[in-house]
Amino acid sequence: MLTTFRPGYGPPEHLEIREAPVPDVSADEILVRVHASSVNRTDSGVQRGRPFIFRFFAGFPRPRYSATGTDFAGVVEAVGADVTEFSPGERVYGFDDTGLGTHAQYVALTRRTSVLRIPESLTFAEAVGLTEGAFYAVNFVNKVDAGPGSRILVIGGTGAIGSSAIQILVSRGVHVDAVAPVEHADLVRSLGATMVFDAGGTDHLVGTRPYDVVFDAVGKSRFSDCRAVLTEEGAYLSSELGPRGENLLLPAVTRARGGPRVTFPIPRDVHGSLAYVRRLAQRGQFRAVIDRTYPLADVRKAFEYVESGQKIGTVVLDLE
Repeated sequence: MLTTFRPGYGPPEHLEIREAPVPDVSADEILVRVHASSVNRTDSGVQRGRPFIFRFFAGFPRPRYSATGTDFAGVVEAVGADVTEFSPGERVYGFDDTGLGTHAQYVALTRRTSVLRIPESLTFAEAVGLTEGAFYAVNFVNKVDAGPGSRILVIGGTGAIGSSAIQILVSRGVHVDAVAPVEHADLVRSLGATMVFDAGGTDHLVGTRPYDVVFDAVGKSRFSDCRAVLTEEGAYLSSELGPRGENLLLPAVTRARGGPRVTFPIPRDVHGSLAYVRRLAQRGQFRAVIDRTYPLADVRKAFEYVESGQKIGTVVLDLE
């Protein structure tokens, strides 16, 4: 089989494509023939080992997996003697934010891995579009009181996290405005956003009606920038740590000070989060936004594109 290989943490140019044997399956594992995976911001963090603390989860001092990849969609090829949940021939997908080594044509997964069946109506590419960004979006929006009547601003409405958050919030009856590149405004509106502000401007920071939540899904703002457009009980969330890790410190500071606060959740419950998004997709309330597809041979280019900050939704890696 073909698989990516990296000697350690580092930039995408260190990645190679190598031949490797198909993994053996132990009693509590399933073997999946991977048809599609994605290249995402989490993959970039796992590849580079940044921030440094991430290495304690992804493998220290070297990555746990020599192959990159945190998600997959494919077909079960074989199951171990103790596995009863899945059978050969089933279409499945899954995700783990600390790495799975799934940028490979075959992968052996333990029963502890979050693996779900792909809805019949979805392709393999669409299935991986329900993983990384959707997982983080669920964990962030669940951290705030967001229901019918709430007003939320999503900064970065075209990314995997932002496009997922918009759809999840709209499914809950939330009024959502978004910030996105002007050329993608129609796409963001089609996901359910009421108003779309140009990412190249600052109009979203001078709104006359305050928001209950500002969610920066791309980590390009600061609480100090957004405080003025929040209600007195409002919350600011960001998908990034912020300058000098301020988003880890500000929750305690803003809680003590009163007024608008900063919240920084720790993502968890991968399986429950993915199952929730799958239910939305089956009800027609969520769709994967796919940017472009790269063959496995061009995995370096896929990483470089993701790190350029230009991607829209999910970048798919084709392993068929």
